[in-house]
Amino acid sequence: MNLQTVLFECVGNVGIITINRPDEFNALNIELSDDITLAMEESRRSKQIRSIILTGTGKAFCSGGDLIKGKEVVNTDPPAYYKQLTKSLNRAILEIRQSEKPVIAAINGAVGGAGFSIAMACDLKIAAKTAKFKQAYTSLGLVPDGGFTVFVPRLVGWGKTNEFLFLDPVINAEEALAMGLVNMVVAPDELNEAALKWANQIAKGATTAYGMAKQLVNESIMPCLEKQIELERLGVEKAGYTKDYPEGLTAFLEKRDPVFIGE
Repeated sequence: MNLQTVLFECVGNVGIITINRPDEFNALNIELSDDITLAMEESRRSKQIRSIILTGTGKAFCSGGDLIKGKEVVNTDPPAYYKQLTKSLNRAILEIRQSEKPVIAAINGAVGGAGFSIAMACDLKIAAKTAKFKQAYTSLGLVPDGGFTVFVPRLVGWGKTNEFLFLDPVINAEEALAMGLVNMVVAPDELNEAALKWANQIAKGATTAYGMAKQLVNESIMPCLEKQIELERLGVEKAGYTKDYPEGLTAFLEKRDPVFIGE
């Protein structure tokens, strides 16, 4: 297995997948989403691995889509880029959900856009107290993808989801815990230990029953998820053709407020 953008190791019966683009705040590109899929597939096939941890290196868990790459194609064919990226992201999301082995997100830092969707796809979420969460898509003139519109409404409800979509606040780890986005908040230096404690507890449990239980949960969301991520992908592609998207992207990179015209 040739992985370029993630680290993969097995500690006892726990598979640990670590997003490893720290200089880019673990921004998602096609290689990264493909590597997450490959590592998840390896974890699913392994007889040794009975639970999985997904985390990041550096200051971010995953800051969202790679906006530098987005800027490179903004004047050529941005929808084509996002079409490829969302297809790759969606494979990773489905792999997380379809794995019968429970997946714990150990959220070590900033979470935004596609990183938000990846974290929410996991079965359990533990956040460092320093973690920050931002929906981010709509502030760029795009729409959510990666199952955001499936996972987040089920976790926090319709009203709070609308706050994310239309106001795009930055929330801290304690706020994320209060609204049900994460299961636990710990000090940054305790995150790995806390995630391993849960992962080892799961690995010692009735993992066949856990897998069956996860599939039962999936039965309630997977038909909706598979349909919705395709609708999200089409939405991102369409939004990429608007005049607001290049303005949102440029404004973000220039660290200024965007001037949207609603077109």
